[in-house]
Amino acid sequence: MSAHIPAQEQEAEFIPIAEPIDHIVAIVNEDVITRQELDEAIKTAVGRLQSQGIQLPDKYVLQNQVLESIVTKRIQLQHAKEVGLSVSESEVDETIGRIAEENKLSLPEFYAVLERDGISYNKFREEIRDEMIMARLKEREIKHQVNVTEGEVDNFLRTQETSAVGNDEYRLAHILILVTESMDSSQIQQRSERANMALAKLKEGVEFAQVVAEFSDAADASKGGIIDWRPITQMGPRFAELLAPLQPGELTPIIQSPSGFHIFKLLGRRAQEVPTVIIDQTHVRHILIKINELTSENDARLKITQLKERLDRGENFEELARLYSEDTSATSGGDLGWLSPGDTVPAFEQAMNKLLSGQVSEPVQSQFGWHLIQVLERRSQDISLDRRRQLARQAIRTRKADVVVEEWLRQLRDQAYVELRLDDD
Repeated sequence: MSAHIPAQEQEAEFIPIAEPIDHIVAIVNEDVITRQELDEAIKTAVGRLQSQGIQLPDKYVLQNQVLESIVTKRIQLQHAKEVGLSVSESEVDETIGRIAEENKLSLPEFYAVLERDGISYNKFREEIRDEMIMARLKEREIKHQVNVTEGEVDNFLRTQETSAVGNDEYRLAHILILVTESMDSSQIQQRSERANMALAKLKEGVEFAQVVAEFSDAADASKGGIIDWRPITQMGPRFAELLAPLQPGELTPIIQSPSGFHIFKLLGRRAQEVPTVIIDQTHVRHILIKINELTSENDARLKITQLKERLDRGENFEELARLYSEDTSATSGGDLGWLSPGDTVPAFEQAMNKLLSGQVSEPVQSQFGWHLIQVLERRSQDISLDRRRQLARQAIRTRKADVVVEEWLRQLRDQAYVELRLDDD
């Protein structure tokens, strides 16, 4: 006699477990994002947050943040394809090699670490390629729109000398509640209220990274909103003024900018040192005979050898350079001025460094042809001021670039056709 099985258990015994069906969660122009892609990205984001000890936000908040980041990435990659921007296989190989080297691993060891962490090599490679493409795309936009004049550098240095905010570097965490041009006043008010909610949670003692994960619209929200060490001068006058008086652990009030509403937390401050930089420079002149369609290598070597013999007999270097040198410096008697290390090709620099003042080299071959080189004098030069100007130019460019990239990404997002279908899940 068989045992009696309840009807419900009989049904469960014969009905197969349904596999989840992959479906579209967003349309981005003519491309789609699937549920499987989103789930994988959420899994990665959760792993990153947990490894940092950050409490996870509400699953729907995290889901929306991750989906938006995929949408933004997809729009950029589509735009890169439209403008013909790509990255070669060798460039990807070189970058992966550099990452392995920075982690003090050989390539086989690096691949083993990826495998141990459950990361597919092919997927990692594609991620690197995508990051490189997006970085180049942003740099292309910055190059088109960002220019730094000498006057701006002068003003920056003058302001730096008299500014109360100082020259320190800051490590920050931030929250951005995004505002776009298409928003009306009521929508902007809603964003303002959202920023106030975030600040209230922070004041209640909720961990900053958790509030970032829940509220921030910034691309780095799933990474804790960290802005690593950056000179305060790169932050812009308004931000710098509010950050300067803070002690580590303190928060700014809500700061409104064209991009939206910001909250910063100071994680650390350190002195930005501009060390004294002294380099050896060489004042040098040369005669160049080029190798080209009209002059073979043997003919060029013969010409330069004959010129060397004339110099050895006491003829004037400057006059021979004016008459025979095929370099643009010929009009100034071959004078190249003061050269710093790295200013010339290795073959030329190595030969130049072996000469005494006044000495003329034997014929030297480089990629440009055959040279005769004469060192006129040497000096040690303090280039600290040049270094300060370089840092100032970099700070101005970074500040301008941040604004340009934010606005450019916002315009790309506004111009794209994006249809979110999370509600259909």
